[in-house]
Amino acid sequence: MTTIPVVDVGPLVAGSDIDRVAAQIDDACRTVGFFSVVNHGVDPQLAARVEALAREFFARPVEEKQRVGMIHGGTAWRGWFPLHGELTSGTPDHKEGYYFGRELSVDDPRVHARIPLHGPNLWPAEPVALRAVLTEYLRALEQLGHDLTRAISVALGLEPETLRERWFRDPITLLRLFRYPPGAADAPAKGVGEHTDYGFLTVLSQDDSGGLEVRTDDGWVEVTPEPAAFVCNIGDMLDRLTAGRYRSTPHRVRSPTTRDRIAVPFFFDPDWDARIDALPLADSPPADDRDRRWDRTSVHTFEGIYGEYLLTKVAKVFPDLGAAVLSSDEPL
Repeated sequence: MTTIPVVDVGPLVAGSDIDRVAAQIDDACRTVGFFSVVNHGVDPQLAARVEALAREFFARPVEEKQRVGMIHGGTAWRGWFPLHGELTSGTPDHKEGYYFGRELSVDDPRVHARIPLHGPNLWPAEPVALRAVLTEYLRALEQLGHDLTRAISVALGLEPETLRERWFRDPITLLRLFRYPPGAADAPAKGVGEHTDYGFLTVLSQDDSGGLEVRTDDGWVEVTPEPAAFVCNIGDMLDRLTAGRYRSTPHRVRSPTTRDRIAVPFFFDPDWDARIDALPLADSPPADDRDRRWDRTSVHTFEGIYGEYLLTKVAKVFPDLGAAVLSSDEPL
């Protein structure tokens, strides 16, 4: 395999021919675990505007970015972090980032209850347009997440709304802006090391600089950026919910060599209070595949509430912040 499958989801978005789209997604999920979607219903100009505003924000002085640092986001886990501020498998990533999610006011019952990863976003003073554009973008991607979940439900032999009714009535939706600076010419930097995403489904917009690589049976394959396409991949939780029919696929990011790389991943995850268990799928392989996984751990041992699982994962990538947030009794 030299590339990942491309799926035209136009019929799915239009509400027709879901079976054909589901069959293509099923094939991609059973083989490589990655696929690109085109004709997805999200305005390409909106995605381009997000990229431009991300570049504008990351170019602001550090002092400005610190005013919206994650330490100010409380239990909502929103805001900016500096270069090398996030860990993957204990190793600092060569990137800086900015975390967003569905905007919730401080009066929302979920925020009042201090449920982690729920709350207001931290918006910068500049660029002024960032708030309106990202709010619109988040709504569009959440709709796409629901559309793709319907197709995945059908791909698994279920009714279109089965997964939504069971796990996605109020999904956790997170959006991240990432900037990968070039590595030194004599010492190229590794943007992000080998890993799998820990959620359900990732929908990625990336600029044209490249760098995303997927591990396949034929070795590492670069995911070539395509205009107006989103790259989708299985997370560990989709692996878990399908009892291993769909395996989460290891991937990594190479740092660019000449200019900054901008990537905007969107994470579509189950409800905070969703109880995690596997679907009874007759043709799933043995669930425990820890011997073939990059980290030699099983994603199939977790039982409980999704929010508990997610919080432990987020705290590992920001250990210092996790300790500060989880030990704080201060309100948002």
